Amino acid sequence: MRKFLPRRLLLILALLGTPALADINMVIDKYIIANTAAFTQSTANLAISAQKDCTPKGMKAAFHHSFDAWVRISHIRFGPLESSGEVLATVFWPDKKGKIPKILFKMIKDENPVVYDAKLFAGYSVATRGFFALEQLLYDDKFSNFSADSYSCDLVRAITKDLSRIALQTHAGWLGGYADLLRNSGAEGNQTFLTEKEGPQVLFTSLLGGLEYIHRQQLGRPLHKFQHRRPKRAEAWRSNRSLRNVIISLESLREMATILADGHAWESMELFDSTIAYAKKLDDDVFARIQENSANFQLGSLQQMVGATHEMVNAELGAHLGVVAGFNALDGD
Repeated sequence: MRKFLPRRLLLILALLGTPALADINMVIDKYIIANTAAFTQSTANLAISAQKDCTPKGMKAAFHHSFDAWVRISHIRFGPLESSGEVLATVFWPDKKGKIPKILFKMIKDENPVVYDAKLFAGYSVATRGFFALEQLLYDDKFSNFSADSYSCDLVRAITKDLSRIALQTHAGWLGGYADLLRNSGAEGNQTFLTEKEGPQVLFTSLLGGLEYIHRQQLGRPLHKFQHRRPKRAEAWRSNRSLRNVIISLESLREMATILADGHAWESMELFDSTIAYAKKLDDDVFARIQENSANFQLGSLQQMVGATHEMVNAELGAHLGVVAGFNALDGD
């Protein structure tokens, strides 16, 4: 039947449909816990790599694998990651005031002993921790020329151990009680999710927040203003990950939306697919050519497609779930 209905009519039918509750267990088990487990494993491997060979040559493959795993769950900032306050320690971006290179330079110059105490390092400046501090150490010429017996190597080891701790803590938090709170939204005594619909709502909000982050930050920052493009405001440009992060984010959000939609929200799925396909055709990994008209147009078109996907998901999937978006931890970025 769907083949013969106009898209606009399909959308209207979806909006008029009876609101449904998401399969919370499927989202928790197949998406959140599976991806936090993958993040935990990848950061453990990252820390192991640093012990074996902490130089840039020895670290880059594990860095990318671990960063990929983070991007897949980066929009799930509610729950254990939010309550631990470790988001900025994982990804301190955007670094609008250039704190990362300034503090890293001072740490290395002074050979700050905080790197030798995991507990102290876990409370140290977020500008010296996480993926973006590690990226500068591995990819920025001002920092990356170090040997295996240097202080910089010790700093790399400290950062990777800290990331592994954060990932394990996040995964354990989901397994240790937060997943059950989300599964039992509205149950008696549940002080986190007071009503049955608060579970689907927080998932829906994080999904929309992920799309908004792509639109406003990952694409919006380098696009900046029409006459003033800023390619070095792109996320992870030093490690050639700007476009890669966008694509992984879109694919991950599409996976989560599929579970939430439960066979509905066809228009949203089609927009996700066309947006991902378009992004994969771009050949500028770090948006370096956005001063050129063609590259500028392509990236601007991608941003518009992400925006259209956000609007459709908000309308179509929101109607299917019977919820509206609430506050998202990404709103403050």
